[in-house]
Amino acid sequence: MYRYDEYDQAIVEARVEEFRDQVNRRLAGEMTEDQFKPLRLMNGLYLQLHAYMLRVAIPYGTLSGRQMRMLAHIARKYDKDYGHFTTRQNLQYNWIKLADAPEILAELATVQMHAIQTSGNCIRNISSDQYAGAAADEVEDPRPWAELLRQWSTFHPEFSYLPRKFKIAVIASDEDRAAVRLHDIGLQIHRDAAGEAGFRVFVGGGMGRTPMVAPVIRDFLPKADLLAYVEACLRVYNRYGRRDNLYKARIKILVHELGADEYRRQVEAEFLHTRTLGLDAPEAEFQRIADSFAPPAFETGLPDDIDRNDPGLAPEFLAWVDRQVAAHKAPGYAIVNISLKPTTGIPGDASSAQIDLMADLAEAYGFDELRITHAQNVVLPHVKKADLHAIWQKLDAAGLATPNLDLVGDIIACPGLDYCSLANARSIPLAQKIAKRFGDLDRQRDLGELKLKISGCINACGHHHAGHIGILGVDRKGEENYQLSFGGSGAEDASLAKIIGPGFSEDGVVDAIEKAVDVYTALRDDGERFLDTYRRVGEAPFKEAIYG
Repeated sequence: MYRYDEYDQAIVEARVEEFRDQVNRRLAGEMTEDQFKPLRLMNGLYLQLHAYMLRVAIPYGTLSGRQMRMLAHIARKYDKDYGHFTTRQNLQYNWIKLADAPEILAELATVQMHAIQTSGNCIRNISSDQYAGAAADEVEDPRPWAELLRQWSTFHPEFSYLPRKFKIAVIASDEDRAAVRLHDIGLQIHRDAAGEAGFRVFVGGGMGRTPMVAPVIRDFLPKADLLAYVEACLRVYNRYGRRDNLYKARIKILVHELGADEYRRQVEAEFLHTRTLGLDAPEAEFQRIADSFAPPAFETGLPDDIDRNDPGLAPEFLAWVDRQVAAHKAPGYAIVNISLKPTTGIPGDASSAQIDLMADLAEAYGFDELRITHAQNVVLPHVKKADLHAIWQKLDAAGLATPNLDLVGDIIACPGLDYCSLANARSIPLAQKIAKRFGDLDRQRDLGELKLKISGCINACGHHHAGHIGILGVDRKGEENYQLSFGGSGAEDASLAKIIGPGFSEDGVVDAIEKAVDVYTALRDDGERFLDTYRRVGEAPFKEAIYG
């Protein structure tokens, strides 16, 4: 893991004291809310329906047991004993008192954490593959590049006041576990015909009011030119971005209106200049960063199989292994996915006790490392297969062992109208009802991969556009109404879900999903996911079953 140097620590501590002064002036009445708002947003502090919400940055989703334990401490001391893991690999506290915010940031700074650039019209938290550095299918660990981008983008003077927020993701495998094509800039490390590693650059993706899948702007960018090229991409956006219209101020709109070819032409022209500015890190500096991500000291000669005939292994454990455990690049090791989606639970929420337990497991079994996923779950990236049973027992006792990864019960949902001042409808109760309806895990396994995502408003924090089944809550004449969409994907086969017809009440949309699932099970071919069947047969049989 990357550790702060003296510059990182000084920057974060200075920001805490600056914000402490700003909060004190606001509490003393020396500053209006309108004056204070842009200052608090720069520090990740939102004013929601009932209280302030603080969004804590977890760069590229990686953190240590000590950092995880600090998140639990803050949940106990300053919030209502829980935290909410988000679709940007961050964590949010929903019940923060303004007077406490500076002290929370000060405590976070003691473990090299902050809330800088988790809000505002700037470059947000850089996200990445939650399996980075562990995945058997990656070209290389993408996190050193994500860290380089974090350092480059933090307080970047040219990009601190962009037309709108800006999101970047980095991966290094053909399987996309970070939804790179639905980002403002998505970067995929791959190899060219000569075997050299470089970046495929996607620009102009995003969800929200106008969802778009990003086109490829450059198929191969040498790694040595990364910052110069990304700077060129942002300069073109910063030059033309629609500051006069909030709804057209994203780079996806610019790429769409210019056309990918013209945007590419302008970026390449700007790149001829930015590559002369010495923006990219010297090799020695990049190597310093990369050394922080050196693989752990994996043991060799470990058993690489689980004895499934061992009578001491419960069927529930084996079902958990089959669903929650992914292949690791080191023999004898595995990647463990911890579900934060118990049946009828709140997607992404974890109590302080559960957060502490996950920290304990990382320290005892996982080289002191955890990852947060954009699907609101947690990962232990490096565990011995021989330790899986012990880990499962502890997770099961804490309610964290539901084997539902990528199944219909693994629902992504935003906080919705229960918390968010922007929302039009509740997301959490609907997610709970759907999870209860499909609570039978045997049925979930039979249905296979089925990604269901819920947003409480058009801003799409629940990624409903990327759901195999997506649900958008809207206000219809003062009533909560839910639009149903099919056919989305945030993976390497990225696509946008399409609304299939009129919306439903909360109970009505649960029934509609049940009908859609019945159509899928009747029409699917062997090995087909819900998404595959929908793409093959089209929407007609689903609409007929749902609307009659």
